[in-house]
Amino acid sequence: MQKNTIFSGIKPLTVFVLTLTLFILIISCSSKAPVVSSIDPKIGRMGEIITLTGSNFGEERGESYVSIAGVSLTSSSYYVWGDNLVVVRVPEFGESGLVYVHVRGKKSNGVLFSNSASVPRPIEGEEMGLEPKIASVVPQVGAPGSLVIITGNNFGASRENAGVFFSWDYDATFSPYVVREPEFIEVSEIEAGYEYWSAREIRIRLPDGAVSGNIEVRTPYGISRPVFFDVSGKPGHKNFKDKRSYTITYSVDIRVLDATRPNNLYLWIPKPVTSPSQRNVTLVSRSIEPFIEDHQGVSLFKLDNLISSVNQSINLSYNVEVYAVEARINPLSVNQSSTGISVMHTQSTALIPSNDQRIKTAVSSIIGREQNPYRKARLIYDWIITNMQITNTPPLATNLVTAMERKRADPYTVALLYTTMARAAGVPCVPSAGVLIDRSGQTLRHYWSEFWIDGFGWIPVDPAMGAGAVDIEMNPRDDNMDNTNYYFGSTDNQRIIFSRGEIALKQMENRGRLVSRPQAYSLQNIWEEAVGGLESYSSLWGDIIISGIYVQ
Repeated sequence: MQKNTIFSGIKPLTVFVLTLTLFILIISCSSKAPVVSSIDPKIGRMGEIITLTGSNFGEERGESYVSIAGVSLTSSSYYVWGDNLVVVRVPEFGESGLVYVHVRGKKSNGVLFSNSASVPRPIEGEEMGLEPKIASVVPQVGAPGSLVIITGNNFGASRENAGVFFSWDYDATFSPYVVREPEFIEVSEIEAGYEYWSAREIRIRLPDGAVSGNIEVRTPYGISRPVFFDVSGKPGHKNFKDKRSYTITYSVDIRVLDATRPNNLYLWIPKPVTSPSQRNVTLVSRSIEPFIEDHQGVSLFKLDNLISSVNQSINLSYNVEVYAVEARINPLSVNQSSTGISVMHTQSTALIPSNDQRIKTAVSSIIGREQNPYRKARLIYDWIITNMQITNTPPLATNLVTAMERKRADPYTVALLYTTMARAAGVPCVPSAGVLIDRSGQTLRHYWSEFWIDGFGWIPVDPAMGAGAVDIEMNPRDDNMDNTNYYFGSTDNQRIIFSRGEIALKQMENRGRLVSRPQAYSLQNIWEEAVGGLESYSSLWGDIIISGIYVQ
């Protein structure tokens, strides 16, 4: 009797090849990603020997390699390669940047190596000039949210157009032919980042997204010499990856029906947000110059003495770089303290009524005795995903308490509800608003949340996407995670943010007639203000249009 096997009728050599291939695939899939635990020295000269310690490097180099600042080392650069130790020589003409170990198609965490030539030397004697000068940074090591004190001179009596910038980096697709320039991220207002500013001292909070590297103080009179700062002690890691560049256009069309002079029309038009995951927002064009360029992320336009039957338009175009975010955290390492961030982003507001007793009672039953802020945030997320029906169809009730009790909400309502419940649990949280972009380039207004963990930063949460409630074609991912788990801690690169948190604007004139636009692509309280003889007009705020997509 002939045996019935999957190999029946196949030649022995073919069976051997298939078996070997299957074995290699199993070994490859089960292999662990390399981990770098330390680099010595952290600051050195080009051409110097550096030592990397860690795990899962492999006993032999084979096809594995090390990259520094996006450039792979030549074969002659390797001196020692072991599973826990790699010794290499830095290229003579290299740059400061993150060092990665690449093994079997997997990349380690990045550790920073800085060129000592770019690290400033102590200043001797007096120097002329108005540019800012850093004398000391205390401490020289910290994690997001920690207080950093910078002393020196020429910082300016007040901050105004000045700022403090830390190094920032992303997980780039490796290319041996591309050398990336170092990038920076500014201390953030949303994180209560600027605590004190004077001509000789600055006190700031280390921003989310910062990595080990240089600090710079920038003022209208120049940029300081950089000083190295080590970002460490975080209870997890956050990667920014899969960069996409978008060109967006949008407009406001005004039709004047009845107007007499004098009159004014103010328009608060939101700009794309600059954040750790949304970078290099640059103006391409606009048809009218704004009255105020930037106020809380909004440009204020002023139209004077409009005439009946004469229409006006404002057209804007921006380039925006967007990164996917992947955050992984060890809950056991989380410690939450009372800081300016927690005070600012646990407050109850009209939009986020976190002190409502019905909300607080519901949250108390969900989190029980849990004290860990990360686990609180996850318990609330899981409750919403499990118990609420989330649909793109607007709910019968936009009141958050009613939506919670009826267990039905749309993306806008559920994002505000999650933010409200997180704040009621004592977890700092903000709502975000913007647009999703499908694979064909069409946009859809969308809303999600971010909660803050001290020592780590902001963690994105998108209940609507996690529940699969948004009918939009997304790009395939390589993480093998289901949507529910992915959208707690991660976000895609198919969204553009126009507001993080509420934007509370004040009207320009006491007699101005205000117009608000709830559930728009920015969470701001004022969009229009008509003053004087502008008796009747209509406005059309166009959708966000994607006019270009560039994958890098």
